[in-house]
Amino acid sequence: MPAPLASPSTQPSSAPAALLATGPATGPAAGPATNWSAKLALAAADIKLSHSVFALPFALLGAFLARPAGQPWSTFGGQLALVVLCMVLARTWAMLVNRIADAKYDIANPRTVRRAVASGALRSRDAILLAALCVFGFVGAASVFGFAYANWWPLILSVPVLFWLAFYSFAKRFTALCHLLLGTALAISPLSAAIAVHPPALSLSPFATPALYCISVMVMLWVAGFDVLYALADVDFDKRTGLFSLPARLGVRNAVWLSRLMHAGAIACLIAAAMLDVRLLPIFPFAIAIAAACLVMEHLVLIRRGLAGLPLAFFTLNGIVSLVLGIAGVASILLHEWR
Repeated sequence: MPAPLASPSTQPSSAPAALLATGPATGPAAGPATNWSAKLALAAADIKLSHSVFALPFALLGAFLARPAGQPWSTFGGQLALVVLCMVLARTWAMLVNRIADAKYDIANPRTVRRAVASGALRSRDAILLAALCVFGFVGAASVFGFAYANWWPLILSVPVLFWLAFYSFAKRFTALCHLLLGTALAISPLSAAIAVHPPALSLSPFATPALYCISVMVMLWVAGFDVLYALADVDFDKRTGLFSLPARLGVRNAVWLSRLMHAGAIACLIAAAMLDVRLLPIFPFAIAIAAACLVMEHLVLIRRGLAGLPLAFFTLNGIVSLVLGIAGVASILLHEWR
């Protein structure tokens, strides 16, 4: 039987820090960015826009699940473009709030000291301005659904959604359930996309699409599970500073087992979604099998390599999970429609 995941304190001190260091390789000595092109590039690199891949495929899948039968593709294409724009703006807002709120912790943590705001490469006031622009852009894009498609729900819910996305950045100060809160922040992406495309898809009417709720719960459990694993890198720092996380509060072994249970629950939710919506057959079940294999591999990598395996487990394998499920889900729906 493989040995349990080693405690972070037993890992080599240099390798994990080098592998997991986040933020651009810029320190205070380089001075803050002075022009807006540099500031935008710095912010984009720091918050890793490419990591939108974790939630965006599920938002697109939610939109396709909610799309009314016979809706013109020209209308749906415009809605999809707005969904993507809102997703990028919302994630950028959430990540900027995280960098601003956590700057005092980031500068004290060797893993995060190079982040743009913590290092001084991006001034706090500039980060706040960029975050404010994301708010205006998000609310503006949400309002287009009302003016162009007579659907005002995205605008009505825009501010509560932004509030909830920002709330996660403060959760680690008072609850070890912060991982689940992060999960819910990403889990609202398929539901939000569905509301933007066709609100009755989430109602109790005959137009409802219950598979959407299964997909949403899956995202919550999947994200919370891998965030617990990612928190292993900071378990000693969290204990020293009084921050809350499951590894810091329950110990590494117990937290890893909870992560495994969350990921098992995520796969169960995917199976339930496929059973509830015939449009997800026959392609989606193969994607579920691939996702399950990736999650098993994620935990095996951590068992065998410890913290040194986190980049592969966190970024690569989870990126594959989201892309495979999103693409397969959309392909299944399109195949069902074209039959």
